[in-house]
Amino acid sequence: MSPSPETTQRYDEMVAAFSWDVPLHYNIGVDVCDKWSHELARVALIHKPQVGETVEYTFAEIRRLSNQAARLMLSSGLSRGDRIAVFLPQMPETAISHVAIYKIGAIAVPLFTLFGVEALEYRLADCGARAVVTDLAGAAKLRSIRKRLPELRIVFTVDGVSADSVGFHEGLDRQSIHFEPVITEANDPALIIYTSGTTGPPKGALHAHRILLGHLPGVELSHDLTPQAGDRFWTPADWAWIGGLYDVLMPAWHHGLPVVSHRFEKFDPEAAFQLIDDLGVRNAFLPPTALKMMRSVANPRERWRLDMRSIASGGESLGRELINWGRQTFGLEINEFYGQTECNMVISSCGAIMSGRPGRMGKAVPGHRVAIVDAVGREAPAGMVGNIAVQRPDPVMLLRYWNNEVATAQKFIGDWLLTGDQGESDADGFIRFIGRDDDVITSGGYRIGPGEVEDCLLGHPAVRLAAVVGVPDQMRTELVKAFVVLHENIVATELLVRELQDHVKSKLSAHEYPRQVEFVSSLPLTATGKIIRRQLRSKDSATP
Repeated sequence: MSPSPETTQRYDEMVAAFSWDVPLHYNIGVDVCDKWSHELARVALIHKPQVGETVEYTFAEIRRLSNQAARLMLSSGLSRGDRIAVFLPQMPETAISHVAIYKIGAIAVPLFTLFGVEALEYRLADCGARAVVTDLAGAAKLRSIRKRLPELRIVFTVDGVSADSVGFHEGLDRQSIHFEPVITEANDPALIIYTSGTTGPPKGALHAHRILLGHLPGVELSHDLTPQAGDRFWTPADWAWIGGLYDVLMPAWHHGLPVVSHRFEKFDPEAAFQLIDDLGVRNAFLPPTALKMMRSVANPRERWRLDMRSIASGGESLGRELINWGRQTFGLEINEFYGQTECNMVISSCGAIMSGRPGRMGKAVPGHRVAIVDAVGREAPAGMVGNIAVQRPDPVMLLRYWNNEVATAQKFIGDWLLTGDQGESDADGFIRFIGRDDDVITSGGYRIGPGEVEDCLLGHPAVRLAAVVGVPDQMRTELVKAFVVLHENIVATELLVRELQDHVKSKLSAHEYPRQVEFVSSLPLTATGKIIRRQLRSKDSATP
């Protein structure tokens, strides 16, 4: 479906009128907290613990607690520029710690609670973390590696005290509620987020305070022009990742909007619907994997009150099946967005101002210059496949990779940041995501993006999840192979294999159908829910 002249004109007007307003001095902690604290009743956080009653925090309370946390950190010997890791799930202390770290001019390093000791040691050693804010379970993990982390001086625990930790809340109680945040420039370092490691060892993307300002246009567009009256945000994505922290928590707080927080031990699609109903969620970032799992739940509209205004999704291509399901289930258009840890929220769709195009993520977000470029950085014409690239300078773009000048240099060709993703743009600027450079399948002279085939397979009633990779073949270079997770009570048979192959042939294309199909009980996923296709390729190559 093509956009109407009115919506096309509105997007073009937004692009033409847009200009960045990045002040010289800017501090994330002040922006997301202190500027709202004079409105004493304005709610910042609605936290649903795993056990007990839901608790609300106002911006005034977040300011008080983050001021005390800032004083606690300074009194413990921490200072501006120090790396302070936050090793906690979605909970009030996670947000409070981040705000405090920004206020003292230190650098926050969010860490995912499911990391094992090797993953923790690598990241803490690489960034030279001086402190970690965690819980007793996290402190226990750190205990076995702490001797190998000479720069790690102090561990704060939020749920009690151990022999080798300092009680976070006990420390807060001794601190004044008054604190004058340090003056930081917009380009001063604020955050190191490690990549999820889908294409190699994780790298620490160092971001400046301006990262939040850089996120805002993409968040506003993907949530149908937020802020709107009654907006209330939630995501199941952990705040250890850029998607949870800077696509939801910090942008919502910039606009003075409440955020719902809850920790799922394991994502439960029925519990997600219940949370939306119980806590009145109006706006959600739901990664594609979460949407795929929610899609398997029967009759959600009959079982829950789903009064949502916007849903955004990114991280993997959505596809027609999920978009159609979103319309039927929520009565709205799921807006797809695109970005990565190093340079996020630079492409988006927006149902409020433009009709989507099936198979395409959207258009460049106002303020960001996005293009398809070839191997030497030349812009490709419409219809030609190339690397999705973003032009610098851009406020959402990383400063550099921490301790990795070589990787930083390799990330750019001239002024183009290379995402490492293959894409193609049409004549109107709508961009299609094809896949990671390593994931695109070359078969019989065709270049096949795995996302389209996966989406098509999801349209079959037997399929719960699907992942597609290329496997070596002498004649065709590669064959398309599908790994398929079936719904419960569906029996894997050769007949079903042929049925799935015919489904792709008829719905998509004869050259893209999976010549090999393997039924599996689960798929390897990153902590952010992306399919780790290299593991599937390795699994296949190891199979005799």
